[in-house]
Amino acid sequence: MNILLLLIIKLYWAIFPKDKRRKCIFRISCSKYVYQVTKKEGLLKGLTALKYRYQNCRNGFHLFKNHVDDGMMMILPGGGLLLEGEISERFIKV
Repeated sequence: MNILLLLIIKLYWAIFPKDKRRKCIFRISCSKYVYQVTKKEGLLKGLTALKYRYQNCRNGFHLFKNHVDDGMMMILPGGGLLLEGEISERFIKV
């Protein structure tokens, strides 16, 4: 059954070129992350990853500097916290 989710993601990649896709706030794009999780851990984990990314990869996040290690951190709309290594590089270079 996970083949169906993987196929949908591959179709998404084929239909929408990279420059036309919405920019992701995560370092690893949402579609790539869901593809990797689904392939490695199966459909249920892939759907869980898809739900998490769908709920959090949107406006409403807050970016701030962590004064403990001088790195950047991001609070997601759902309340989750991203460390600098998980945040898209386009936000870190700001």
